[in-house]
Amino acid sequence: MTADPLFTEGNRLMAAGEAEAAERCFRLALALRPDFPEALTNLGLLREQAGALDEAEACHRRAIALRPDQACLQLNLGVMLMNARRYPAAETHLRQALDLAPDSAAAWSNLGVLMIRTQREDAAERCLRTAIGLDPAYAKARFNLAYGLLRQGRYEEGWECLEARDWYAMLDRHFTCPRWRGEDLAGKSLLIGLEAGHGDMIQFCRYGPLLKRMGAARITVLCHPGLKTLFATLSGIDEVVSVAEDVPAAGWDCWTPPLSLPYHCRTRLDSIPAPIPYLSADPARVARWSPRLPQGKRVGLVWKGNSRFENDAERSLPALDPLAPLGQVPGIQFVSLQKGAGEDEALNPPSGFNLLALGHELADFADTAAVLAGLDLVISVDTAVAHLAGAMGKPCWVLLPDHMTDWRWLKDRLDSPWYPGTMRLFRQPTGGGWIPVVAAVAQALAAWSENTPFPR
Repeated sequence: MTADPLFTEGNRLMAAGEAEAAERCFRLALALRPDFPEALTNLGLLREQAGALDEAEACHRRAIALRPDQACLQLNLGVMLMNARRYPAAETHLRQALDLAPDSAAAWSNLGVLMIRTQREDAAERCLRTAIGLDPAYAKARFNLAYGLLRQGRYEEGWECLEARDWYAMLDRHFTCPRWRGEDLAGKSLLIGLEAGHGDMIQFCRYGPLLKRMGAARITVLCHPGLKTLFATLSGIDEVVSVAEDVPAAGWDCWTPPLSLPYHCRTRLDSIPAPIPYLSADPARVARWSPRLPQGKRVGLVWKGNSRFENDAERSLPALDPLAPLGQVPGIQFVSLQKGAGEDEALNPPSGFNLLALGHELADFADTAAVLAGLDLVISVDTAVAHLAGAMGKPCWVLLPDHMTDWRWLKDRLDSPWYPGTMRLFRQPTGGGWIPVVAAVAQALAAWSENTPFPR
């Protein structure tokens, strides 16, 4: 067999998601023709997906050596280096791609992403607008621009650009009713579909009362199983359905992804629907959890988010130990709400850290809400518990990374208009690092403790 049929079969398998079989085909093709740049490129992409970055880089560099005139090869290596956070090298290759193909919307868009990641926002916007000008249909550039605009609070254009995302494609295929595009809702039934993570759902399912004022007769929310019981307390919502149930394809006049609600409701910084609280704890669960909580000033802790989140290595603390200085603040009784990664660390906290580990007993977010109801303060990284605390009106301090801070926390602010009066933001300094953040939180916690009456 010659190399070409193996390459063709590898492409088919790669498109079908059969990575291992595709990789075998590309390796066989290269054994027959070592100077096959296309096979090297695809093998590099597969090795990158597998986390074998050194091998992936070697494949990309060999392909470039064979075809130095191909912009796409420079682009592939640039994107790989950017994802590995080797930003200066990535920029070199992305600019080389543009030297070879100055009309490449993909190259301009990826250079814009690199500018966002390195906090060169004006340059990022110029790159992304150039990409959109070259190819108005290139959705990735519009989506990337959304991040920068929303982070700056430029909501009018930012929400519109966010509509370029495609996270909701599965729901779009499932429902037979049309997607809501901002039409009159008078007398209509609307389903708010599941989109993104638990925190996103908590943040953006606040729109029920506003949608009712806009005329919606009945509103259903489709959510993660762990949110169903909690979401029964959502204001303005008539029905809550879990994706673990048999979700009908029809039964509503229209449906919408939750992150499209700010766009269609014309949300601006001064018109965020924030009737805090808009979620509450079930009284029966509060009564069950209350006796478990320690006496004194009770502070909840969450130090890790979902490890599958793209920026989790930055937004999550590496372990519980970096929070040890908080344990030196007298009079504080800490309660761990940590679930999943890091949950077991709460069973063996740093010396002198008064920490009650409850995470392993929390069955769902309704349990978490019941525990939160009995706390005086929550200290959390950027994850769903922070949004839950904010939605319940519980004082919450959020620890934020410097690298790729999520757009919803805006730029440089120490508060959040999404959770007014309840949330305080502690940001890493330029260049990152949790030590100064924890030191600032410990100092604030001592001041808070001195000025907070002892619970009765």
